[in-house]
Amino acid sequence: MKRISFICAMLVFAATASAQHYYVDSENPEMLRHADFRDPARKEVILPCQVNGYNVYKADLHAHTVYSDGSVTPQFRVEEAWRDGLDILAITEHIEYRPFEGTMKEYLGGSKDKDPDLNASVNIALKEAEKWDIFIIPGTEITRNGTTVGHFNALFTKDNNKIYDEDPVQAIRNAKSQGALVQHNHPGWIRTSLDYTETEKTAYDEGLIDGVEVMNFYEFYPGIIDRVRERGLFIAANTDVHAGTAEDFNSHEYMRPMTLVLATERTEQGIREALGSCRTLAFGFNTICGDEQLLKDFFAASMRVKKLSKDSYMLTNLTSVPYIIRIEGRNQMYISPFTTIKVNGPGKFAVLNMFCGKDTNPVVELSF
Repeated sequence: MKRISFICAMLVFAATASAQHYYVDSENPEMLRHADFRDPARKEVILPCQVNGYNVYKADLHAHTVYSDGSVTPQFRVEEAWRDGLDILAITEHIEYRPFEGTMKEYLGGSKDKDPDLNASVNIALKEAEKWDIFIIPGTEITRNGTTVGHFNALFTKDNNKIYDEDPVQAIRNAKSQGALVQHNHPGWIRTSLDYTETEKTAYDEGLIDGVEVMNFYEFYPGIIDRVRERGLFIAANTDVHAGTAEDFNSHEYMRPMTLVLATERTEQGIREALGSCRTLAFGFNTICGDEQLLKDFFAASMRVKKLSKDSYMLTNLTSVPYIIRIEGRNQMYISPFTTIKVNGPGKFAVLNMFCGKDTNPVVELSF
């Protein structure tokens, strides 16, 4: 009898423990909800709040939806940006390449002869962004043969329907006439070098280019760091996302690439001024690229320094970015996010995962 009672008690305990994984729905008492379900949550990417008095905003200046050749809606793209910790998102559909357009027109019963509104995706994203506190930059991508011509993002466009021209340089001029800033996209994609195409050379020589991607998706072009410095352009790291970032990045435990914009405020005027003044850093796969002094200032703002003795101090990393440092003649040291390391030696070291040139790392000198 005692054995049977013990078994019954165990069954009751198991049933109670199992029930703890569920709770009664607030409107339907006959329905249970799984307790482990979580509402959508934003993954906070912690960076210095300010560098040199400027706010640090996380941006993706290159993204696509089903309104060109992406596989998600503009609404999804906006919520995804919020979940990934972004502050700014540019919607940049291809002008010339829209493979889903015919299918959508057929589904909606529309005329295949009627020209689409190339501002539609941006307008949908702008409305959706109000729900998620994401700043949307209206834009489009001027897309020609990647090997012989090149791709260019026009940012802060006013009317995407008025940009196309058979001559790609004229299309860029059309975007500039609207006050757009133009970013040269993935300059090494499907190429054998970073050499300019004839179209790119003309666009650069006419002063039509404002910035260049040093990182795009999983690609990294170190030589672009020198190009943007020599030409006075902003530097960018973007996803060029077509599928979902959960598939492309998060499932591999990577943060999506992002352009760090140092601006006075998250407004069109503030962001445009920052890009025009080249106050950006390119951040992707735990590597940061940009102007040497800006990198030093960003690193300093990322750290808390505590002096212990003449040749000993502690560095506390206050950000989500890991850093690799190396004192000359010593082995490198890794500072994981939100950790502290003890350093013995002079307060002067190179930051190896920061690049201010193709083969150049900034050297930080701490002041105690």
